[in-house]
Amino acid sequence: MKSVANKAGLLAGAAILGLTAGGAAQAQEHVATVDDIIVTAQLRAQDPIEVPFALTAYSGQFLENLGVQEFEQLSAFVPGFLVQNQSPNNPGFVMRGITSDSGAATAEPRVSVFQDGVSISKSRGSYVELFDLERIEVAKGPQSTLYGRGALIGAVNLVQNRARPGQFDAEMRAEVGDYGYRSAEGFVNAPVGDNAALRLATRMKTRDGSVENLLGGEDFNGIETQAFRLSGVWTPSDTLRADLIANYQTDSATGTSFKSIAYDPADPTTGAVLGGRAPWEGAALTPGAAFDGGKSLGLDRKVWGVTGLVKWTLTPSLSLNSTTAYRQFDSYETFDADGLSLPLLTAAEEAYGEQWSQELRLNWDNGGRLSGFAGAGWFREEGYQRTPTQFDERIALAQLAGLLDGSPTAVGHNTLPISAYPTVATQFLQATLTPLGAGALAAPIAGNLKSTHIEIPINSAELTSWDLFADLTFKATDRLEFAGGVRYTRDDKTTGYASSVANGRSIAGGLLAVLQGAVPPAQVPALLGGLANPNAVNLPASVLPLFGLTAQPTANNGDFVYGDHEDDGFTWRLTARYALSDDASLYANYARGRRPEVLSVSGPAAPLGAPTFNVIEAETVDSFEVGAKAALMDGRLRLDGAVFHYAYENFQTTVQEGTRFITTNAGEASAYGFEGQVFWAAAENFDLFGTYGYNHSRFEAGLYDGNRFRLSPDHMASIGAIWRLPVAGGAVEVQPSYTWQSKVFFDDNNDIPALQTQNFVADLNQDEYQDSYGLLNLRVRYAPASGNWGVEAFGDNLLDEEYIKDAGNTGDALGLPTFIAGRPASYGVAFTVRY
Repeated sequence: MKSVANKAGLLAGAAILGLTAGGAAQAQEHVATVDDIIVTAQLRAQDPIEVPFALTAYSGQFLENLGVQEFEQLSAFVPGFLVQNQSPNNPGFVMRGITSDSGAATAEPRVSVFQDGVSISKSRGSYVELFDLERIEVAKGPQSTLYGRGALIGAVNLVQNRARPGQFDAEMRAEVGDYGYRSAEGFVNAPVGDNAALRLATRMKTRDGSVENLLGGEDFNGIETQAFRLSGVWTPSDTLRADLIANYQTDSATGTSFKSIAYDPADPTTGAVLGGRAPWEGAALTPGAAFDGGKSLGLDRKVWGVTGLVKWTLTPSLSLNSTTAYRQFDSYETFDADGLSLPLLTAAEEAYGEQWSQELRLNWDNGGRLSGFAGAGWFREEGYQRTPTQFDERIALAQLAGLLDGSPTAVGHNTLPISAYPTVATQFLQATLTPLGAGALAAPIAGNLKSTHIEIPINSAELTSWDLFADLTFKATDRLEFAGGVRYTRDDKTTGYASSVANGRSIAGGLLAVLQGAVPPAQVPALLGGLANPNAVNLPASVLPLFGLTAQPTANNGDFVYGDHEDDGFTWRLTARYALSDDASLYANYARGRRPEVLSVSGPAAPLGAPTFNVIEAETVDSFEVGAKAALMDGRLRLDGAVFHYAYENFQTTVQEGTRFITTNAGEASAYGFEGQVFWAAAENFDLFGTYGYNHSRFEAGLYDGNRFRLSPDHMASIGAIWRLPVAGGAVEVQPSYTWQSKVFFDDNNDIPALQTQNFVADLNQDEYQDSYGLLNLRVRYAPASGNWGVEAFGDNLLDEEYIKDAGNTGDALGLPTFIAGRPASYGVAFTVRY
């Protein structure tokens, strides 16, 4: 029988920290709890040290002690993992340099996010609250064989606390802090008879925005979230367990602070400057009038789902597992895409998706040389993304002409009020059309420019996918084992696209067609004459083309056009693990990851034309990894390290065409790096833990040769400690932590001007990046010996580091990149009661 130390890996050791919060336990007592840490990263219960790939596993208690409530906070303590949170509706999951964040209905994820064995990987539905968790497992490297088609480069598995038969348990926690922060969360677990139970858990929190709204109203980057979970369990016998889990979450966030740093925030009516340009200073953002039926800046999102889990132990060595699930998300987010005080461009994203899934898996393990599993899965998904955009054509034309502030010699001082732009537009058109012999038409065309022009592109997708998978482990000796797995996936896809102009043609779009040479010279006089017609906006399409500004309408001003595609492929993995002793092992693995082919669509090139469908080849990655895991000093020191190398083919990225983002093939890419984790019970009352990740990710050919991957710092590190000070009746625990990352770019083009020629306005400045920075957090708690209550004070970003979490965005295509500030310093207190 293994000793307790043998049961430990570094990753389990990290989870130990979370189990020490209830009192002033001794270091040896921490080690004694390791026996309870079990992971299921390979779809069977194991100690982390037995898993032959890089894995970070934290207990729910450890995360609560760290103050981790969201993926963004979690990722700071996981080497090789970064999560960007623009808003709960727009996250980016980055694993070893590879980003999964597209909101398009046609997009394929690269990083799988699982909730109790069910994929929630679609970007707009994946960012969920982390509460009442048993543990979180983050598996790095291609994991398609274990986790399915979306795990090109890794997977995150949320294991929520399920209902527990035969026991009553309850806890409540309340937090308050600055920026109007308030949070209440808790759970109740109640038995129902001898073999069933119900568990209700919730978290409700709100926080005011941290970027001041200089025009009045709610400050930007605020949150209001309500999350609920109801689970039930039935265990009619020792061989059968059935769980039903329902999750429901709503998010109502204030507007995201997409802020321009090139123009002063100003009063849009008077032009008076109201504040500074830095992203973390106040913003004066102005949505277009009556946008999309009167929507204001902010987010309204709902995510819910129901999961059924059944485990039937057929024999002591054979078990059947069934996972059945339905999930839906529905979100609407409005944002000021230009970052200016003027209502040049207001945009929104309405996203909807629903999915059904069923998986059956048979696990076999008789304690002999061979063990493994095999199964089949079915996945059905439907969804759409609607992206209404609204322009003030007078201001947009001024920006396209380099005259946003009315003076080409004083760019950056947005002091002109809205009322000045009709004159600016007239002057520009006079100078532009006179050489064409149409100077007399400048004033009437300028008079027809719309203060409100609305375009509505929509993309949709339907996917039906089937999987067959199997994995086998062979113990060649008592110390050496080999494993291999394979998964076959077949996809049937339908992609749809439609676009319309909601209130007549774009006058500015017609002008651009002329100025960009898209109109034959012989037709230019008639077209300009049509644009000068007093009824130019609503003339029949037979008289004047139904121009859009950035997205041309499909036939009949909004017809859907569909394309179909079939795709299939294999992924696999091979691993070897050698146990140097009962406390240490070496491993090596090779895996093939595959991101399925994408049926990409781009809008018509001309009004009422046909969209273009293109098949983007399957993205593949070959991964090689070698690592070691050890539990030393009777389990008080735990180490974990891995080196890896990836080679990518057909790397799928996005490029801008106008204001649209189009998926394209960027060619070859590679990455290599190191990841390490450590936990050390250094003294009886003092523990240290830390992580470090180095990741060198670069494009090697094609469009972005030599560029860094977006959202991929070369270095990430974290360090933390728990210092327990015995006092009368309990202990005071001091828990500082520091997280750090190196420079990061926010786009695969690395904001290089030469790579942004497809934008409406060229971006000549390389300023869309974040230099290295670190965040210092501190939590101090009193843990009474009774363990049934506790009080805590906490502070995040204590040094008030000023940083940005994103830059570029939609406005970049118009020469107006926007920047989103990170969270400033914040403080609070918490009180917990347990029963």
